[in-house]
Amino acid sequence: QLQLVESGGGLVQPGGSLRLSCAASGSSLDNYVIGWFRQTPGKEHEAFLCITSSGLSTTYGDVVKGRFTTSRDNALNTVYLQMNSLKPEDTAVYYCSAVPSRFVCYGEWSEYDYWGQGTQVTVSS
Repeated sequence: QLQLVESGGGLVQPGGSLRLSCAASGSSLDNYVIGWFRQTPGKEHEAFLCITSSGLSTTYGDVVKGRFTTSRDNALNTVYLQMNSLKPEDTAVYYCSAVPSRFVCYGEWSEYDYWGQGTQVTVSS
């Protein structure tokens, strides 16, 4: 059973950077697509990035384009989310998720089979 654990969240000032990690256990991530979502109170999970097993990424929407990137180290069974130029509106709980797929990314929370517990990111001065 695949388990995902996010880490690296916290409080950061506007314009700052954070790197989140999504560490997997119980199975190799080699054959999984990883999606990144975030959620604010009262809203649905919002997909913003996805990365295939080969490292190709897809950005959903324009909100994080040019500021957030994702990468993966399959040898370490870990996926990373680098967030730069953070804004107060980026404040949310961030989740990584996984689904068995090598080449196809998905943009809906319900299309994934495994989810981490989430990590809070707060952007404030």
